[in-house]
Amino acid sequence: MNKAIAMVTALGLTCGATAAVQASPQEDQENFKQFYMERFPDVPKEDFVNGVYSIDPVGRENWEAIEEFPPYEAAISDGEEMWNTAFANGKTYQDCFPDGPGVAGKYPHWDKDRGMVVTMALAVNECREANNEKPLKYKKGPIANILAYMAYETRGQITNVEIPEDDPKALEAYEQGKQFWFAKRGQLNFSCANCHAQNPGAVLRTETLSPAYGHTTHWPVYRSKWGDMGTLHRRFTGCNKQVRAKPFKAQGEEYRNLEYFLTSM
Repeated sequence: MNKAIAMVTALGLTCGATAAVQASPQEDQENFKQFYMERFPDVPKEDFVNGVYSIDPVGRENWEAIEEFPPYEAAISDGEEMWNTAFANGKTYQDCFPDGPGVAGKYPHWDKDRGMVVTMALAVNECREANNEKPLKYKKGPIANILAYMAYETRGQITNVEIPEDDPKALEAYEQGKQFWFAKRGQLNFSCANCHAQNPGAVLRTETLSPAYGHTTHWPVYRSKWGDMGTLHRRFTGCNKQVRAKPFKAQGEEYRNLEYFLTSM
């Protein structure tokens, strides 16, 4: 059996992305991890946080050279300034995030009272709105800067995504994110899994396709193609456009549930 199809089967989905709840989220996590560890046996588990650079030695060499003068430093600096700058009412982001900026490991999480997935980007804008500030656009610019600073302050921590199995709505959101990842869409009839489970390591045009294991751990990122920082939902949007599918709204339910599933993996 094709390994990618085997993972689809293990995670309880058909190629048409019809859910059949056959495994718990914990079992899904183990199957997901095992798939990539077997696919890339020479890559240490902890190295998958480096995305495509965990499997592309040439790209990694270039990346490590760039790290001597990181192009994202200005974004982190701008994000730190945003964090420390008071709103018009005198409060700051610290009032919304009392544990400080290094809280990226707590997101995304399930909000039982609201019955929805809350991402860090959503929490940042809800903080702003609660303090009578205009929300930020979700794909790039200031939102990417503040998220970059918060993520940078979280380096070294473990992301803890819990799927409360006693909450049917949480499981439903998780399953919807899983279905999204395996569902084919667009004129090219591609799914996320086609590129990042079936073909990681292959070259598409000039880009090496990355493994999905560890995918969400290093966002937001600076991409030379963009020439600036971008959020995870900016990348989700770009992927949908690349397969000629109409993208969903950044921080809409579809992408938040996708982030919930993929981060939990």
